[in-house]
Amino acid sequence: MINGFNKEKLDFKNRRFLLFYVAMFLLILYYIYRLVMIQIVQGDYYLALADENRISVVREQSTRGIIYDRNGVVLARNVPTYDIVIIPAELPADDGDVQEIYRVLSAKLDIPVNNGEINNETVRLYSECGTDFGITQIVYIANSLTPYGETGIVCDVPEQKAMEIQELSVNMPGVGVRVNSIREYPTGYNTSEVVGFLGPIPGGIADEMEARGFILNKDKYGYAGVESSLQNLLSGKNGRRVVEVDVAGLEMRDLEPPLNPVPGYNIKLTIDVRLQEVARAALLDTMAFYNRVNIEGMLTEDGAAIAMNPQTGEVLALVSEPTFENNRMTRYIPAYYYQQLSIDQSKPLLNHVTQVAQPPGSVFKIVTGIGAINEKVVDPDFLVHCPGRMFVQNSYSPNDPGSQQEYVCHLRTGHGGVDYIHALAWSCNLYFNKVGGGYQNEVPNGLGIDLLAQYSHALGYGEVSGIELTGEEMGMVPTRTWKRVNRGESWATGDTYLASMGQGYISSSPLQVLGSFVTVANSGVHVKPTVIREVLDERGNVVLPFTPTMLWDITKDPKIMIFDEDGLETGEYKTVDPYVIDLTRQGLRMVPQPGGTAEEAFAGDTHQSSAKTGTAEYCDDIANEKGLCQFGNWPSHAWTAAYAPYDNPEIAVVVFMYNGKEGAYTAGYPTRRIVDNYFLLKEYDMERQGETTSPLAP
Repeated sequence: MINGFNKEKLDFKNRRFLLFYVAMFLLILYYIYRLVMIQIVQGDYYLALADENRISVVREQSTRGIIYDRNGVVLARNVPTYDIVIIPAELPADDGDVQEIYRVLSAKLDIPVNNGEINNETVRLYSECGTDFGITQIVYIANSLTPYGETGIVCDVPEQKAMEIQELSVNMPGVGVRVNSIREYPTGYNTSEVVGFLGPIPGGIADEMEARGFILNKDKYGYAGVESSLQNLLSGKNGRRVVEVDVAGLEMRDLEPPLNPVPGYNIKLTIDVRLQEVARAALLDTMAFYNRVNIEGMLTEDGAAIAMNPQTGEVLALVSEPTFENNRMTRYIPAYYYQQLSIDQSKPLLNHVTQVAQPPGSVFKIVTGIGAINEKVVDPDFLVHCPGRMFVQNSYSPNDPGSQQEYVCHLRTGHGGVDYIHALAWSCNLYFNKVGGGYQNEVPNGLGIDLLAQYSHALGYGEVSGIELTGEEMGMVPTRTWKRVNRGESWATGDTYLASMGQGYISSSPLQVLGSFVTVANSGVHVKPTVIREVLDERGNVVLPFTPTMLWDITKDPKIMIFDEDGLETGEYKTVDPYVIDLTRQGLRMVPQPGGTAEEAFAGDTHQSSAKTGTAEYCDDIANEKGLCQFGNWPSHAWTAAYAPYDNPEIAVVVFMYNGKEGAYTAGYPTRRIVDNYFLLKEYDMERQGETTSPLAP
């Protein structure tokens, strides 16, 4: 029995040992499992976490490129700003010495030694140089996060104050001056629509920019003008250091060879800031005059002007009114100012030369004329009768009786018999109505909307020009198919009559209008407009010289679709006969001369100018709100395009005045002023330099 009892006791102990061994085995198995998971399966993940604590990537900002005008005038540059910073780990060990430093800084910088209560909410809202905390609280927060990192206590202090603190820092360990860089625009408002401004990196591209080495909270991004479009050239490339740090953030050693920052390229623009000033003054002075004499009150505050060398495509002046003051956005973008710009009906944040399309009116007539003469709708000498007004059946199909629609010429008494050249000189509406849409037996078959669209594109309408500015507006060149798809209607006879003189669905930017006139000025050569003259490295060496780009020649490159007798596309293309362009040039040469529509604005012209005026009726939301859209008495925009000299054009100009009424005057006078000043500046440059050429000359 005793033996039996001992046996039971031994079995009980064995079971306890067995359970212990099983538990130990399971525990060891668990640790082996965790070891395998951590070391092998998830090894890379935990290694990355460890490296993240141990390794720090330090970015060193590059220097943004400088922007110049064509003569070397600085349009955008970098200027230093100064922050007063403290490195908590480098402050004296003695608390009395630390408090003495705080008192000195408080007196010099007008910031309290102690202010505010530290809690979860106030710490969450804390931002460097944007807090009401006192020095003690700022340093406390910084010491708990990055003791060896710089923390700003006052940012953007005057240079003299920064130098004073720098001198005192010899006896104040842990205190220093951090030098930053901000953008400054010496020409400010005068060139803001071309140059643009900088702001924080947009959230939508933050990951991409960070992957490319940009510092999200420090680096800036272009938001308009060439600051935006040439962002990659101007920004350069940040430097990079991979360092090992301890738990307090103190750098221990470099783990990789450091990469030095690469400065951005400097850009020399084609803009001449002197002509830019002239163009803006011409717009503003003309607006002020007509606003003052207009008996109905304010006439216009919106306009655009662009001047170009037609032989090279270099943009010499580009003015959009109203625009913004980019110097107000150098340190940060004021929310109230940006909101004010955003809700303004005049859209000052948009470039009205490139980003806004309007009905071109009579400046578009060169398209209709070139198309009609090239397609032999009428002979150039054929006299189209202009009685001052006519009635046309506005129908949507051959079997639709339609309704009568009246079309009038700006000269209500009529021009009588008009040939092509005089139709341009006098801007005869009925001539272009008839050759565009046809009229009874006089012009049995007009050009038609589909061919009109072909010639429009050949002259640059409805096309992206390729200028180095973002958000370019394509405008609208309608066709039968476009209206059916987008409006759910068939094309009407009246639509063609309106389109033939740049009204109805036709819309274009001032840049596109200029492109069409440059093509005529160049006898058919359509050039790419550009605002970049040269790209320079940090030493001033030219790394990308200027080379004019010819996009096409409508007299040599087939651009016009050929249609068969049924109006179907054949897939074949043709060119414009050079004599058609020459006839058009002759007509435009008569516009500024006695009897032409620009006679008064160009009286006494000595530069052999050619021109075309335009008055384009419109009805938009702004006009509707003001009750201006009255049938038969619609408001109108003003246009004038010109180039000079006739035989060898050096300057081409387009001026647009929103709600300017009469193009020959409201847009004509500033156009003349820009042309005259171009030649004055050219003469001045030649005299000053004692040379036979000018920086403005082709």
